[in-house]
Amino acid sequence: MSQSAHPPVLAEVIRSGFTEGRHHGSLVLLAADGSVEFALGDPDAPVFPRSTAKPFQAVATLRAGLAIEGELLALAASSHSAESFHLDGVRTILGSAGLDESALRTPADLPLDETEAELLLGAGGRRAPILMDCSGKHAGWLAACVANGWDTGSYLDPAHPIQELAREALAEGTGETPVHTGVDGCGAPLLAVTLTGLARGYRSLVLAAEGTTQRRVADAMRAHPEYVAGTRRADTWLMRAVPGALSKMGAEAVQVVALPDGRALAFKIDDGAERARGPVLAAALRRLGVTGADDTVERIGAAPLLGGGAPVGEVRAAF
Repeated sequence: MSQSAHPPVLAEVIRSGFTEGRHHGSLVLLAADGSVEFALGDPDAPVFPRSTAKPFQAVATLRAGLAIEGELLALAASSHSAESFHLDGVRTILGSAGLDESALRTPADLPLDETEAELLLGAGGRRAPILMDCSGKHAGWLAACVANGWDTGSYLDPAHPIQELAREALAEGTGETPVHTGVDGCGAPLLAVTLTGLARGYRSLVLAAEGTTQRRVADAMRAHPEYVAGTRRADTWLMRAVPGALSKMGAEAVQVVALPDGRALAFKIDDGAERARGPVLAAALRRLGVTGADDTVERIGAAPLLGGGAPVGEVRAAF
């Protein structure tokens, strides 16, 4: 698709039988051999991967020499819901390095999960850096800094050793040199790559040899999906329902999934609409040939529209 062409419609908003709106974007599906099987829009245009970059950032944490495994490694690659076990894990990672929450440079935030946010506010709680969904990643980076004697105050500087390792891991996984550097919502460096590169990067994580840093991250995430997301999140449901699947969301409606045989998908909704993520993901999974998890795929794809508190329509995939 040329840059001047309008991106295709990935999802439609249907209310009372009337098309109320449309969400445009780009999508790519890879076959098991890594070739492009299906594409919409321009998946070879650079995008900010947002939190779909976290598995590669966790690879950097391991390559910095931090001894972390299991659910804590999954948490280092997470966009967590700030459930109690997530917060306990973040404190454990920090405590192992002699640090506490004050070392985090994540902005004070409410839990990403609406239920957790309501519970917190109802109990008189308030925004805090540890509640921000990226605090697990930041805790891992901080612990790696302590292990190496690196400065912890500047760990978000793009020139910091931990960020250089993160850039290298993303470039290696995607096979691309990032074309632009920005700042993510958590304050970390944000590197632009293509959707095709992201899909191939996740494919490389699940197909990596056992014992490599890439495979250790993928295995930890797949073994402990609740730590990657939360108990009420689509990434968790998918990784539980489809053995060997690696799934990660990112802000602005970016999504990447890889299956253990090498099939993979990546997409971005141009306007960042979260309501379109589930329907597009479900349709992409079906087109990719995911079987045996029909109830979960249907659950992920459900996006009803309400009128007077009752369903009157839906957001649905348009491909």
